[in-house]
Amino acid sequence: MRYHPHTEADRKEMLAAMGMKSMQDLFADIPEKVRLARELNIPGPLSEQELVKHLGELSGKNANLADYVSFLGGGIYDHYVPSVINHLLLRPEFFTAYTPYQPEISQGTLTAIFEYQTLICRLTGMEVANASMYDGASALAEAVLMAGEAVKRKEILLSAAVHPECREVVKTYARGQGLAVAEVPFTGGITDLDALKAKLSGNTAAVVVQNPNFFGCIEPVLELGEAAHGQGALYITAVDPISLGILKAPGEYGADIVVGDGQALGNPTSYGGPHLGFMAAAAKLVRRMPGRIVGQAVDTRGQRAFVLTLQAREQHIRREKATSNICSNQALNALAATIYLCLLGKKGIRELAELCLQKAHYLAGKLAEVPGYRLAFSAPFFKEFVLKTPVTPALINQALLKDKILGGLDLGTFYPELAGHQMFAVTERRTRAEMDNLVAKLKDDIAAKSKDNVVAKPKDDVVAKPGGGRG
Repeated sequence: MRYHPHTEADRKEMLAAMGMKSMQDLFADIPEKVRLARELNIPGPLSEQELVKHLGELSGKNANLADYVSFLGGGIYDHYVPSVINHLLLRPEFFTAYTPYQPEISQGTLTAIFEYQTLICRLTGMEVANASMYDGASALAEAVLMAGEAVKRKEILLSAAVHPECREVVKTYARGQGLAVAEVPFTGGITDLDALKAKLSGNTAAVVVQNPNFFGCIEPVLELGEAAHGQGALYITAVDPISLGILKAPGEYGADIVVGDGQALGNPTSYGGPHLGFMAAAAKLVRRMPGRIVGQAVDTRGQRAFVLTLQAREQHIRREKATSNICSNQALNALAATIYLCLLGKKGIRELAELCLQKAHYLAGKLAEVPGYRLAFSAPFFKEFVLKTPVTPALINQALLKDKILGGLDLGTFYPELAGHQMFAVTERRTRAEMDNLVAKLKDDIAAKSKDNVVAKPKDDVVAKPGGGRG
Protein backbone atom coordinates (compact mmCIF):
# COMPACT_ATOMS: atom_id res chain seq x y z
CA MET A 1 0.00 0.00 0.00
CA ARG A 2 1.13 3.54 -0.70
CA TYR A 3 -0.78 4.95 2.25
CA HIS A 4 -1.05 4.41 6.00
CA PRO A 5 -4.26 2.46 6.64
CA HIS A 6 -4.61 3.45 10.30
CA THR A 7 -5.51 6.90 11.57
CA GLU A 8 -4.41 8.25 14.93
CA ALA A 9 -7.90 7.50 16.26
CA ASP A 10 -7.58 3.90 15.02
CA ARG A 11 -4.27 3.48 16.86
CA LYS A 12 -5.70 4.89 20.11
CA GLU A 13 -8.68 2.55 19.88
CA MET A 14 -6.42 -0.49 19.38
CA LEU A 15 -4.15 0.51 22.26
CA ALA A 16 -7.15 1.02 24.52
CA ALA A 17 -8.43 -2.46 23.65
CA MET A 18 -5.08 -3.82 24.85
CA GLY A 19 -5.09 -1.70 28.00
CA MET A 20 -2.21 0.50 26.84
CA LYS A 21 -1.80 4.23 26.54
CA SER A 22 1.03 4.58 24.00
CA MET A 23 3.04 2.65 21.43
CA GLN A 24 5.93 2.50 23.90
CA ASP A 25 3.83 0.31 26.16
CA LEU A 26 4.09 -2.42 23.50
CA PHE A 27 7.80 -2.68 24.29
CA ALA A 28 7.52 -2.74 28.08
CA ASP A 29 9.01 -6.25 28.27
CA ILE A 30 12.20 -5.14 26.51
CA PRO A 31 14.85 -3.92 29.01
CA GLU A 32 15.35 -0.16 28.93
CA LYS A 33 19.12 -0.51 28.44
CA VAL A 34 18.77 -2.24 25.05
CA ARG A 35 16.19 0.15 23.64
CA LEU A 36 17.25 2.85 21.19
CA ALA A 37 17.19 6.13 23.13
CA ARG A 38 17.15 8.40 20.10
CA GLU A 39 15.29 8.92 16.86
CA LEU A 40 16.22 6.70 13.92
CA ASN A 41 18.79 8.36 11.67
CA ILE A 42 16.66 8.33 8.54
CA PRO A 43 15.52 11.14 6.22
CA GLY A 44 12.28 12.91 6.91
CA PRO A 45 8.98 11.90 5.28
CA LEU A 46 8.38 12.32 1.55
CA SER A 47 5.17 12.78 -0.34
CA GLU A 48 3.95 9.82 -2.37
CA GLN A 49 5.08 11.50 -5.59
CA GLU A 50 8.54 12.24 -4.18
CA LEU A 51 8.89 8.74 -2.75
CA VAL A 52 7.96 7.01 -6.01
CA LYS A 53 10.51 9.14 -7.86
CA HIS A 54 13.20 8.35 -5.27
CA LEU A 55 12.54 4.61 -5.37
CA GLY A 56 12.65 4.71 -9.17
CA GLU A 57 16.08 6.32 -9.02
CA LEU A 58 17.31 3.64 -6.62
CA SER A 59 15.97 0.77 -8.74
CA GLY A 60 17.54 2.34 -11.82
CA LYS A 61 20.96 1.58 -10.36
CA ASN A 62 20.32 -2.16 -10.71
CA ALA A 63 21.26 -3.95 -13.91
CA ASN A 64 18.28 -5.77 -15.38
CA LEU A 65 17.66 -8.05 -18.32
CA ALA A 66 15.43 -5.52 -20.03
CA ASP A 67 18.52 -3.36 -20.62
CA TYR A 68 21.31 -5.95 -20.69
CA VAL A 69 21.99 -8.82 -23.09
CA SER A 70 22.70 -11.98 -21.10
CA PHE A 71 24.89 -14.93 -22.05
CA LEU A 72 25.07 -16.01 -18.43
CA GLY A 73 23.55 -19.35 -17.46
CA GLY A 74 24.75 -21.92 -14.97
CA GLY A 75 21.30 -22.74 -13.64
CA ILE A 76 19.31 -19.51 -14.09
CA TYR A 77 18.31 -18.61 -17.64
CA ASP A 78 16.97 -15.59 -19.50
CA HIS A 79 13.94 -17.17 -21.15
CA TYR A 80 11.03 -15.06 -22.31
CA VAL A 81 8.10 -14.93 -19.87
CA PRO A 82 4.80 -14.36 -21.74
CA SER A 83 2.72 -11.50 -20.33
CA VAL A 84 -0.36 -13.71 -19.93
CA ILE A 85 1.36 -15.55 -17.07
CA ASN A 86 1.19 -12.59 -14.70
CA HIS A 87 -2.36 -11.77 -15.82
CA LEU A 88 -3.45 -15.16 -14.48
CA LEU A 89 -0.87 -15.66 -11.76
CA LEU A 90 -1.67 -12.41 -9.96
CA ARG A 91 -5.40 -12.97 -9.73
CA PRO A 92 -6.26 -12.63 -6.01
CA GLU A 93 -7.68 -16.13 -5.73
CA PHE A 94 -4.24 -17.52 -6.64
CA PHE A 95 -1.96 -14.75 -5.40
CA THR A 96 -3.35 -14.69 -1.87
CA ALA A 97 -3.77 -18.45 -1.47
CA TYR A 98 -1.24 -20.36 0.58
CA THR A 99 -1.33 -23.96 1.76
CA PRO A 100 -4.53 -25.77 0.72
CA TYR A 101 -5.09 -27.63 3.98
CA GLN A 102 -8.87 -27.25 3.72
CA PRO A 103 -9.85 -28.86 0.41
CA GLU A 104 -13.46 -27.71 0.66
CA ILE A 105 -12.32 -24.09 0.15
CA SER A 106 -9.13 -24.73 -1.86
CA GLN A 107 -10.34 -26.57 -4.95
CA GLY A 108 -8.92 -23.93 -7.30
CA THR A 109 -5.41 -24.15 -5.86
CA LEU A 110 -5.56 -27.93 -5.57
CA THR A 111 -6.72 -28.26 -9.17
CA ALA A 112 -3.84 -26.08 -10.36
CA ILE A 113 -1.31 -28.18 -8.44
CA PHE A 114 -2.83 -31.40 -9.80
CA GLU A 115 -2.51 -30.07 -13.35
CA TYR A 116 1.10 -29.06 -12.63
CA GLN A 117 1.91 -32.57 -11.40
CA THR A 118 0.30 -34.04 -14.52
CA LEU A 119 2.37 -31.80 -16.80
CA ILE A 120 5.61 -32.65 -14.99
CA CYS A 121 4.83 -36.36 -15.39
CA ARG A 122 4.22 -35.93 -19.10
CA LEU A 123 7.34 -33.82 -19.53
CA THR A 124 9.63 -36.25 -17.69
CA GLY A 125 7.98 -39.51 -18.69
CA MET A 126 7.60 -40.50 -15.03
CA GLU A 127 4.60 -41.95 -13.20
CA VAL A 128 4.15 -39.58 -10.23
CA ALA A 129 5.13 -36.00 -9.40
CA ASN A 130 4.85 -33.78 -6.34
CA ALA A 131 4.78 -30.06 -5.63
CA SER A 132 6.36 -27.49 -3.32
CA MET A 133 10.01 -28.34 -3.80
CA TYR A 134 12.00 -25.21 -2.98
CA ASP A 135 14.38 -25.20 -5.94
CA GLY A 136 16.42 -27.52 -8.12
CA ALA A 137 19.25 -27.89 -5.61
CA SER A 138 17.11 -28.88 -2.64
CA ALA A 139 14.97 -31.11 -4.88
CA LEU A 140 18.12 -33.02 -5.82
CA ALA A 141 19.16 -33.31 -2.18
CA GLU A 142 15.70 -34.57 -1.22
CA ALA A 143 15.93 -37.15 -4.02
CA VAL A 144 19.21 -38.41 -2.59
CA LEU A 145 17.70 -38.81 0.90
CA MET A 146 14.70 -40.52 -0.66
CA ALA A 147 16.95 -43.01 -2.49
CA GLY A 148 19.03 -43.79 0.58
CA GLU A 149 15.94 -44.60 2.57
CA ALA A 150 14.34 -46.61 -0.24
CA VAL A 151 17.23 -49.04 -0.78
CA LYS A 152 18.65 -48.92 2.77
CA ARG A 153 22.17 -48.13 1.62
CA LYS A 154 24.57 -45.39 2.66
CA GLU A 155 26.69 -44.41 -0.36
CA ILE A 156 25.82 -41.85 -3.04
CA LEU A 157 27.83 -41.54 -6.26
CA LEU A 158 27.56 -37.98 -7.53
CA SER A 159 28.92 -36.86 -10.89
CA ALA A 160 31.34 -33.94 -10.71
CA ALA A 161 29.54 -32.60 -13.78
CA VAL A 162 26.46 -31.88 -11.65
CA HIS A 163 26.01 -28.18 -10.79
CA PRO A 164 28.64 -27.39 -8.10
CA GLU A 165 26.15 -25.58 -5.88
CA CYS A 166 23.72 -28.48 -6.11
CA ARG A 167 26.50 -30.83 -5.08
CA GLU A 168 27.16 -28.73 -2.01
CA VAL A 169 23.50 -28.85 -1.03
CA VAL A 170 23.44 -32.63 -1.52
CA LYS A 171 26.46 -33.03 0.75
CA THR A 172 24.91 -30.83 3.42
CA TYR A 173 21.69 -32.84 3.45
CA ALA A 174 23.52 -36.16 3.26
CA ARG A 175 25.73 -35.39 6.24
CA GLY A 176 22.73 -35.15 8.54
CA GLN A 177 21.44 -38.53 7.39
CA GLY A 178 24.76 -40.33 7.62
CA LEU A 179 25.10 -40.77 3.86
CA ALA A 180 28.57 -40.86 2.31
CA VAL A 181 28.87 -38.88 -0.94
CA ALA A 182 31.63 -39.79 -3.40
CA GLU A 183 32.21 -37.78 -6.56
CA VAL A 184 32.76 -39.36 -9.96
CA PRO A 185 35.12 -37.38 -12.22
CA PHE A 186 34.27 -36.15 -15.68
CA THR A 187 36.31 -36.57 -18.85
CA GLY A 188 35.80 -34.52 -21.98
CA GLY A 189 32.88 -32.68 -20.39
CA ILE A 190 30.83 -35.77 -19.45
CA THR A 191 30.77 -38.22 -16.55
CA ASP A 192 33.55 -40.82 -16.77
CA LEU A 193 31.62 -44.07 -17.23
CA ASP A 194 34.61 -46.28 -16.42
CA ALA A 195 35.31 -44.36 -13.22
CA LEU A 196 31.66 -44.75 -12.23
CA LYS A 197 31.72 -48.50 -12.79
CA ALA A 198 34.88 -48.77 -10.69
CA LYS A 199 33.22 -46.97 -7.78
CA LEU A 200 29.87 -48.77 -7.89
CA SER A 201 29.30 -51.41 -5.24
CA GLY A 202 26.59 -53.21 -3.33
CA ASN A 203 26.55 -50.29 -0.88
CA THR A 204 25.66 -47.69 -3.52
CA ALA A 205 22.20 -46.25 -2.91
CA ALA A 206 22.05 -43.96 -5.93
CA VAL A 207 23.94 -42.64 -8.92
CA VAL A 208 23.30 -38.94 -9.54
CA VAL A 209 23.90 -37.24 -12.90
CA GLN A 210 22.72 -34.08 -14.62
CA ASN A 211 21.60 -34.02 -18.25
CA PRO A 212 22.42 -31.72 -19.93
CA ASN A 213 25.11 -31.43 -17.30
CA PHE A 214 26.53 -28.28 -15.76
CA PHE A 215 28.69 -27.69 -18.86
CA GLY A 216 25.69 -28.06 -21.15
CA CYS A 217 26.96 -31.41 -22.45
CA ILE A 218 24.69 -34.37 -23.16
CA GLU A 219 25.52 -37.33 -20.91
CA PRO A 220 25.46 -41.01 -21.97
CA VAL A 221 22.36 -41.40 -19.82
CA LEU A 222 21.41 -44.91 -20.94
CA GLU A 223 24.81 -46.40 -20.13
CA LEU A 224 25.02 -44.56 -16.80
CA GLY A 225 21.60 -45.84 -15.79
CA GLU A 226 22.41 -49.42 -16.76
CA ALA A 227 25.57 -49.28 -14.64
CA ALA A 228 23.61 -48.00 -11.64
CA HIS A 229 20.84 -50.56 -11.94
CA GLY A 230 23.40 -53.32 -12.42
CA GLN A 231 24.39 -52.82 -8.77
CA GLY A 232 20.83 -52.37 -7.51
CA ALA A 233 21.23 -48.61 -7.07
CA LEU A 234 18.60 -46.03 -7.96
CA TYR A 235 19.25 -43.69 -10.86
CA ILE A 236 18.66 -39.96 -10.22
CA THR A 237 18.82 -37.42 -13.02
CA ALA A 238 18.65 -33.63 -12.79
CA VAL A 239 17.36 -32.10 -16.01
CA ASP A 240 16.72 -28.80 -17.74
CA PRO A 241 12.97 -28.92 -18.43
CA ILE A 242 13.32 -27.01 -21.70
CA SER A 243 15.76 -29.63 -23.03
CA LEU A 244 13.02 -32.26 -22.75
CA GLY A 245 11.37 -30.66 -25.76
CA ILE A 246 13.91 -32.51 -27.91
CA LEU A 247 15.81 -34.91 -25.64
CA LYS A 248 14.47 -38.30 -24.63
CA ALA A 249 12.41 -38.15 -21.44
CA PRO A 250 14.19 -39.57 -18.34
CA GLY A 251 11.41 -42.12 -17.89
CA GLU A 252 12.35 -43.58 -21.27
CA TYR A 253 15.96 -44.27 -20.29
CA GLY A 254 15.29 -45.78 -16.90
CA ALA A 255 15.55 -42.92 -14.41
CA ASP A 256 14.01 -43.68 -11.01
CA ILE A 257 13.83 -40.08 -9.77
CA VAL A 258 13.93 -36.93 -11.90
CA VAL A 259 14.45 -33.44 -10.51
CA GLY A 260 15.24 -29.99 -11.81
CA ASP A 261 14.71 -26.27 -11.38
CA GLY A 262 11.51 -24.87 -12.85
CA GLN A 263 12.76 -21.30 -13.23
CA ALA A 264 12.93 -21.74 -16.99
CA LEU A 265 9.21 -22.52 -17.04
CA GLY A 266 7.67 -19.06 -16.98
CA ASN A 267 9.47 -17.74 -13.90
CA PRO A 268 11.74 -14.67 -14.18
CA THR A 269 15.36 -14.78 -13.07
CA SER A 270 14.51 -12.62 -10.04
CA TYR A 271 18.08 -12.34 -8.76
CA GLY A 272 18.05 -16.10 -8.23
CA GLY A 273 14.65 -16.67 -6.62
CA PRO A 274 12.13 -17.53 -5.47
CA HIS A 275 11.78 -20.35 -7.94
CA LEU A 276 10.55 -23.91 -7.72
CA GLY A 277 12.07 -27.33 -7.86
CA PHE A 278 10.25 -30.18 -9.55
CA MET A 279 10.41 -33.87 -8.75
CA ALA A 280 8.95 -36.91 -10.48
CA ALA A 281 9.52 -40.57 -9.76
CA ALA A 282 8.51 -44.14 -10.41
CA ALA A 283 5.22 -45.09 -8.77
CA LYS A 284 6.97 -47.53 -6.41
CA LEU A 285 8.61 -44.54 -4.69
CA VAL A 286 5.51 -42.38 -4.26
CA ARG A 287 5.21 -42.96 -0.50
CA ARG A 288 8.74 -41.69 0.01
CA MET A 289 8.29 -38.47 -1.94
CA PRO A 290 8.72 -35.20 0.01
CA GLY A 291 6.69 -32.03 -0.39
CA ARG A 292 3.02 -32.15 -1.30
CA ILE A 293 1.07 -34.51 -3.53
CA VAL A 294 -2.41 -33.61 -4.74
CA GLY A 295 -4.66 -36.55 -5.54
CA GLN A 296 -7.97 -36.83 -7.33
CA ALA A 297 -10.96 -37.98 -5.31
CA VAL A 298 -14.77 -37.88 -5.31
CA ASP A 299 -16.81 -35.68 -2.96
CA THR A 300 -20.04 -36.55 -1.16
CA ARG A 301 -22.04 -35.55 -4.24
CA GLY A 302 -20.07 -37.83 -6.52
CA GLN A 303 -18.22 -34.96 -8.19
CA ARG A 304 -14.52 -34.91 -8.98
CA ALA A 305 -12.52 -33.21 -6.24
CA PHE A 306 -8.89 -32.78 -5.20
CA VAL A 307 -7.13 -33.25 -1.85
CA LEU A 308 -3.64 -33.40 -0.41
CA THR A 309 -2.82 -37.08 -0.19
CA LEU A 310 -0.04 -39.34 1.13
CA GLN A 311 0.91 -36.55 3.51
CA ALA A 312 4.20 -37.81 4.90
CA ARG A 313 5.57 -34.43 5.98
CA GLU A 314 6.52 -33.76 9.57
CA GLN A 315 3.56 -31.37 9.87
CA HIS A 316 1.24 -34.33 9.46
CA ILE A 317 2.90 -37.34 11.05
CA ARG A 318 5.51 -38.09 13.68
CA ARG A 319 8.76 -36.35 12.86
CA GLU A 320 10.87 -39.50 12.99
CA LYS A 321 8.54 -41.11 10.42
CA ALA A 322 8.36 -38.11 8.10
CA THR A 323 9.93 -38.13 4.65
CA SER A 324 10.75 -34.42 4.71
CA ASN A 325 10.40 -31.19 6.68
CA ILE A 326 9.47 -29.09 3.64
CA CYS A 327 6.90 -26.59 4.86
CA SER A 328 6.74 -23.61 2.50
CA ASN A 329 4.42 -23.72 -0.48
CA GLN A 330 5.83 -23.05 -3.98
CA ALA A 331 2.39 -23.38 -5.61
CA LEU A 332 2.45 -19.87 -7.10
CA ASN A 333 5.69 -20.61 -8.95
CA ALA A 334 4.32 -23.99 -9.95
CA LEU A 335 1.22 -22.26 -11.32
CA ALA A 336 3.45 -20.06 -13.48
CA ALA A 337 5.11 -23.23 -14.81
CA THR A 338 1.69 -24.78 -15.45
CA ILE A 339 0.45 -21.78 -17.44
CA TYR A 340 3.72 -21.67 -19.37
CA LEU A 341 3.62 -25.34 -20.35
CA CYS A 342 -0.04 -25.10 -21.33
CA LEU A 343 0.71 -22.06 -23.50
CA LEU A 344 3.54 -23.81 -25.32
CA GLY A 345 2.07 -27.29 -25.62
CA LYS A 346 4.08 -30.17 -27.06
CA LYS A 347 4.82 -28.38 -30.32
CA GLY A 348 5.78 -25.12 -28.65
CA ILE A 349 8.24 -26.58 -26.18
CA ARG A 350 9.88 -28.55 -28.97
CA GLU A 351 10.25 -25.40 -31.07
CA LEU A 352 11.62 -23.52 -28.07
CA ALA A 353 14.20 -26.24 -27.39
CA GLU A 354 15.20 -26.26 -31.06
CA LEU A 355 15.71 -22.50 -31.01
CA CYS A 356 17.99 -22.76 -27.97
CA LEU A 357 19.92 -25.60 -29.58
CA GLN A 358 20.36 -23.91 -32.94
CA LYS A 359 21.29 -20.51 -31.54
CA ALA A 360 23.79 -22.00 -29.07
CA HIS A 361 25.51 -23.89 -31.87
CA TYR A 362 25.55 -20.81 -34.07
CA LEU A 363 27.28 -18.76 -31.38
CA ALA A 364 29.67 -21.57 -30.46
CA GLY A 365 30.75 -21.87 -34.08
CA LYS A 366 31.31 -18.13 -34.40
CA LEU A 367 33.24 -17.83 -31.13
CA ALA A 368 35.44 -20.80 -32.00
CA GLU A 369 36.58 -18.82 -35.04
CA VAL A 370 37.91 -15.97 -32.88
CA PRO A 371 41.72 -16.28 -32.61
CA GLY A 372 42.70 -17.90 -29.31
CA TYR A 373 39.23 -19.23 -28.51
CA ARG A 374 38.15 -22.83 -28.98
CA LEU A 375 35.56 -25.26 -27.70
CA ALA A 376 36.77 -27.10 -24.62
CA PHE A 377 34.74 -30.29 -25.10
CA SER A 378 33.71 -32.34 -28.10
CA ALA A 379 30.58 -33.80 -26.47
CA PRO A 380 27.20 -32.73 -27.92
CA PHE A 381 25.65 -29.78 -26.07
CA PHE A 382 22.25 -28.16 -25.71
CA LYS A 383 22.10 -24.43 -24.89
CA GLU A 384 25.37 -23.99 -22.99
CA PHE A 385 28.93 -24.60 -24.07
CA VAL A 386 32.44 -24.09 -22.71
CA LEU A 387 35.26 -22.19 -24.40
CA LYS A 388 38.94 -22.12 -23.61
CA THR A 389 39.91 -18.46 -23.63
CA PRO A 390 43.27 -16.72 -24.20
CA VAL A 391 42.09 -13.93 -21.89
CA THR A 392 40.98 -14.31 -18.29
CA PRO A 393 37.16 -14.65 -18.19
CA ALA A 394 36.94 -12.01 -15.46
CA LEU A 395 38.60 -9.49 -17.76
CA ILE A 396 36.33 -10.48 -20.63
CA ASN A 397 33.21 -9.99 -18.50
CA GLN A 398 34.46 -6.69 -17.14
CA ALA A 399 34.89 -5.32 -20.66
CA LEU A 400 31.57 -6.72 -21.89
CA LEU A 401 29.70 -5.20 -18.95
CA LYS A 402 30.61 -1.72 -20.19
CA ASP A 403 28.58 -2.49 -23.29
CA LYS A 404 25.67 -3.87 -21.24
CA ILE A 405 26.51 -7.47 -22.04
CA LEU A 406 26.53 -10.14 -19.34
CA GLY A 407 29.28 -12.51 -20.41
CA GLY A 408 29.69 -16.21 -19.76
CA LEU A 409 30.37 -17.90 -16.43
CA ASP A 410 33.98 -18.11 -15.26
CA LEU A 411 34.34 -21.84 -14.58
CA GLY A 412 37.49 -21.30 -12.56
CA THR A 413 35.17 -20.10 -9.79
CA PHE A 414 33.94 -23.66 -9.30
CA TYR A 415 36.64 -25.81 -10.93
CA PRO A 416 40.22 -24.63 -10.33
CA GLU A 417 41.39 -27.00 -13.06
CA LEU A 418 39.15 -25.11 -15.51
CA ALA A 419 40.70 -21.70 -14.95
CA GLY A 420 40.65 -19.90 -18.27
CA HIS A 421 37.41 -21.58 -19.31
CA GLN A 422 34.18 -19.68 -19.84
CA MET A 423 30.67 -21.08 -20.25
CA PHE A 424 28.14 -19.26 -22.43
CA ALA A 425 24.37 -19.80 -22.39
CA VAL A 426 22.06 -19.02 -25.29
CA THR A 427 18.27 -18.97 -25.03
CA GLU A 428 15.56 -18.16 -27.56
CA ARG A 429 15.80 -14.48 -26.55
CA ARG A 430 19.22 -13.99 -28.11
CA THR A 431 19.16 -12.56 -31.62
CA ARG A 432 21.68 -13.06 -34.39
CA ALA A 433 22.64 -9.38 -34.07
CA GLU A 434 23.32 -9.77 -30.33
CA MET A 435 25.43 -12.86 -30.89
CA ASP A 436 27.37 -11.29 -33.75
CA ASN A 437 27.98 -8.24 -31.57
CA LEU A 438 29.40 -10.45 -28.82
CA VAL A 439 31.75 -12.11 -31.31
CA ALA A 440 32.89 -8.72 -32.59
CA LYS A 441 33.55 -7.46 -29.07
CA LEU A 442 35.67 -10.49 -28.24
CA LYS A 443 37.53 -10.29 -31.51
CA ASP A 444 38.22 -6.57 -31.69
CA ASP A 445 37.85 -4.90 -28.32
CA ILE A 446 38.93 -7.49 -25.77
CA ALA A 447 41.55 -9.68 -27.39
CA ALA A 448 43.39 -6.66 -28.79
CA LYS A 449 43.48 -4.80 -25.47
CA SER A 450 44.27 -7.69 -23.15
CA LYS A 451 47.49 -9.21 -24.45
CA ASP A 452 49.11 -8.95 -21.03
CA ASN A 453 46.25 -10.69 -19.23
CA VAL A 454 46.34 -14.15 -20.77
CA VAL A 455 46.04 -17.33 -18.78
CA ALA A 456 48.28 -20.35 -18.99
CA LYS A 457 47.32 -22.63 -21.85
CA PRO A 458 45.11 -25.36 -20.33
CA LYS A 459 45.58 -29.02 -21.05
CA ASP A 460 43.52 -30.54 -23.82
CA ASP A 461 42.12 -33.40 -21.75
CA VAL A 462 40.61 -31.87 -18.65
CA VAL A 463 39.59 -34.35 -15.97
CA ALA A 464 37.85 -33.22 -12.79
CA LYS A 465 39.14 -34.99 -9.71
CA PRO A 466 36.74 -36.12 -6.99
CA GLY A 467 36.44 -33.27 -4.55
CA GLY A 468 37.43 -30.78 -7.21
CA GLY A 469 35.58 -27.47 -7.37
CA ARG A 470 34.07 -25.90 -4.25
CA GLY A 471 32.74 -29.21 -2.97
